Amino acid sequence: QVQLVESGGGFVQTGDSLRLSCTASGPTYSTNNMGWFRQAPGKEREFVAAIRRTGTTKYGSSVKGRFTISRDRYKNTVYLQMNSLKPEDTAVYYCAAGSSVLVLDTSRGYDYWGQGTQVTVSS
Repeated sequence: QVQLVESGGGFVQTGDSLRLSCTASGPTYSTNNMGWFRQAPGKEREFVAAIRRTGTTKYGSSVKGRFTISRDRYKNTVYLQMNSLKPEDTAVYYCAAGSSVLVLDTSRGYDYWGQGTQVTVSS
């Protein structure tokens, strides 16, 4: 069983930065692929970024160039560095992990999900 624990959310102003962390416990093969999704009130869950164990990354179009995903394999932790935050980035951010994820930007392939961390960007 894999548990994902997110941290780093908070309340910031437009243009500020935040770094989210997600630490996984459990078999390492279960976290071959790790990603971040977000969900704003009244909206569907949206893909943010993902990274494979090989280092391959993918970003959602709305965050490309502003957010950076990285991972520390020894700590089994994935990070999401969020810069130039905008009010439209306000959402609950969820960490996800999966051993075999064919398509990184869809939630279907991920086996495990964290509880979510709130990010609020004020204008």
